[in-house]
Amino acid sequence: MTFSRVLGYKYSDTLKKMDPDHLVALVTEVIPNYSCLVFCPTKKNCENVAEMICKILSKDCLKHREKEKQEVIQNLKNLSGGSLCPVLKRTIPFGVAYHHSGLTSEERKLLEEAYSTGVLCLFTCTSTLAAGVNLPARRVILRAPYVAKEFLKRNQYKQMIGRAGRAGIDSTGESILILQEKDKQKVLELISRPLENCYSHLVQEFTKGIQTLFLSLIGLKIATNLDDIYHFMSGTFFGVQQKILLKEKTLWDITVDSLRYLTEKGLLQKDTILTEKGLLQKDTICKSEEEFQYSFQITNLGRASFKGTIDLAYCDVLYRDLKKGLEGLVLESLLHLIYLTTPYDMASQCDPDWMIYFRQFSQLSPAEQNVAALVGVSENFLGKKASGQAIKKKVDKGIVNRLYLSFVLFTLLKETNIWSVSEKFNMPRGYVQNLLTAAASFSSCVLHFCEELEEFWVYRVLLVELTKKLTYCVKAELIPLMEVTGVLEARAKQLYSAGYKSLMHLANANPEVLIRTIDHLSRRQAKQIVSSAKMLLHEKAEALREEVEELLRLPSDFPGIVASSTERHEAI
Repeated sequence: MTFSRVLGYKYSDTLKKMDPDHLVALVTEVIPNYSCLVFCPTKKNCENVAEMICKILSKDCLKHREKEKQEVIQNLKNLSGGSLCPVLKRTIPFGVAYHHSGLTSEERKLLEEAYSTGVLCLFTCTSTLAAGVNLPARRVILRAPYVAKEFLKRNQYKQMIGRAGRAGIDSTGESILILQEKDKQKVLELISRPLENCYSHLVQEFTKGIQTLFLSLIGLKIATNLDDIYHFMSGTFFGVQQKILLKEKTLWDITVDSLRYLTEKGLLQKDTILTEKGLLQKDTICKSEEEFQYSFQITNLGRASFKGTIDLAYCDVLYRDLKKGLEGLVLESLLHLIYLTTPYDMASQCDPDWMIYFRQFSQLSPAEQNVAALVGVSENFLGKKASGQAIKKKVDKGIVNRLYLSFVLFTLLKETNIWSVSEKFNMPRGYVQNLLTAAASFSSCVLHFCEELEEFWVYRVLLVELTKKLTYCVKAELIPLMEVTGVLEARAKQLYSAGYKSLMHLANANPEVLIRTIDHLSRRQAKQIVSSAKMLLHEKAEALREEVEELLRLPSDFPGIVASSTERHEAI
C-alpha cells in the first residue's frame, strides 16, 4: 500500500466526529453528476450512513433534479397508502437512499429506477445489491471489510467492486475500501489469497436438483433401476456439473446416495429384485455396498411431493404436520391453516421477539390459543421466555418459530397493511412482504400436495381460499379487482371507492373517465387496466362456454351408442 493523495474536503472538529472515515469527502468528488454506491455491513448501518451523509452535504444538492425527487417521494407514498419511511423522506431530497432487504419489492424497484435515471445519485446498500441487480456506479466505497459480523470473502469483495465502471455503461470506475488499523493484515491476506471456490454454495441445490429429477424419472417410468438411472444421468448436464461441484464423489456414488435418501424419506420404494450381484458389471461399480439391483417405484408421498414441488427436506415433516392437524383442526379462525402453510425454511431463519410473541398470544381468542397448545407451544413457555427465565423443558425451536411467523401472517390477513404489521412485530417491512409471498407460494404447493393424497381431501377444500387470501392480502371485496394486471391494493381501493367493484365494471369502463376519476392514473395505465379486465372476462366466459358444451355433449359410453355400433358390426 502506497500513499496516493490527501482528500481536499475541509472538516471541522464536529464534522470529523460525525464522519471519521471522511465518507462525505469521498462521495462529493462524484455526486451528483455521477453515481456512487456505499456498501455497509448491516441494514441499520445503511440507514445511519445515509442520514449522516445528508446532514453534512451541501444544500445545493437539494436543487439537483428537485422536481423529479419529489415525484419519487410521492410515488413511494402512493405505493404504501400514504406511509413513507422517515429516513427516505429526509435523504431522497439530497439524491440519497438506502437499499437493503428491509424495503418492499415495489420500493426497491422504484428506487432502482430513480438511481438508473440519475435522479438518485447515491445508494448506501448491503452486499445483497452486489449480486443480481444491475446498478453500476462511477465509484464504489466499502464502508468496512465486513458482511454483518463476518469478515469479507474475496468473491464477495470482487462482486461489490464489480459494480464500478461497467463496460459499455461508464467510461471509468474506481473502488475504495475503508480500513481500520486492526483489519489491515486480514485484508492483505484477502488480496493475496486465491479466489474461493464460488461453486461451493451450489452443491446443496445441485443435490436437491438430482433428487427431484430422480423422482420424475421414476414417476414417469423413464428409468426405474439403478443402472438405467445412472446411464441417464451420465448424459445430462448434471453429469458435467458433478465433475466441478463434487469432485470427491463419483456420479455413481451420488446416484446411489440420492436413491437411498429418497427411499429412507418414504418417497421411493424398492420393488422386485432384478439381478443378483447385478451392480458388479463395471470396475467403477465394484465399490458399491449394494448386493442386489432393485426396481424403484414412486410412493404416494413421493408423487405428492413432486406434484406440489415441496422441498424434499421437509416433505415428510409436512405430511406428519398435516396428519396431526386432522386430529383437531381448529376452524374458528384461519390461524391453524396459516400455521400449516407457513414456510419451514423461513422459520429456521426466524428470531422471535419474546415480549411481542407473548403479547400477541395474549390477544388471541381461546380457540386460537388452543391452536398453539395443539402444535406444542404453551402460554407458560412464552411467559417464561418473555420474562427471561430459564426453560427446563425442551421445546422444538422450529415449531416455536413457525408459530411466531404464523402470528405475523394471521395479523397481516386481518389488517392487510404491511407497514402496521411491520411496526407491531418490529420487523422490516421487506421481510414481512417476503414472508407473505413465500407463504402464498407454499400454500399453493401444499394444496397440490394434498390433491395427490386422498386422506387430505378436507385441506383441498380449505386451502383454495386461503391461497387466494395470502396471494392478494386484501379485504375480500378487493380480490376480484386485484386479479387485473396493474392493480395493486392502493389502486384497488381507489377503484372500489369510485364504484368499480367487479371485473365487469372494469371491463366496461372508459379509460378517459378512469383518468378523470382516479388520482395519479396515467392514460397508459388506464388502458392497461381496461384491456386486462376485458381479457380476464373473456377467459372466464370461454371457460364457462366449454363447461356448458361438455355438459351437453353425449357421453361416449352412452348405452344406445354402444348398441348401435354392435348392431352395425353384426350387419357387416
